[in-house]
Parts: sequence; structure tokens; C-alpha cells
Amino acid sequence: MADTNEIQQNQKEFFALLPLTLALAGLPTSESGRYYTEEQIESRAFTIRNAFKTARQVFRECVLR
Repeated sequence: MADTNEIQQNQKEFFALLPLTLALAGLPTSESGRYYTEEQIESRAFTIRNAFKTARQVFRECVLR
């Protein structure tokens, strides 16, 4: 199990990359009063996970250069 410091570091990285992640995902926001189905939520979560992986990769490439 990861120690507390590592978890906090991962959380900090996630929140720092969240704006880039959401921009890369390109998902529209829902209309007021309309909700997504479970399948739509799962699909959006999959898209966000892939966008986060890409955002982290781009960030690391830029920092290491």
C-alpha cells in the first residue's frame, strides 16, 4: 500500500493536471436538469482516464526537455 506522502503527491499531480485533462478530453457539460445515464458516465470516465494519461505524458515530456 502506498504511503500517505505518495498519495498526497499523486493527488496534487492529478489536480494540477485536471484543467489540461478536461481540455484534452473535450467533453461537453450536461444541460441543466439533464443527467447522464450510467453508461454515459462510464464512457466519460474512460475518456477522462485516457486524457489524464496523455496529459501526464505531455507534462513529463515538457518538464524533462
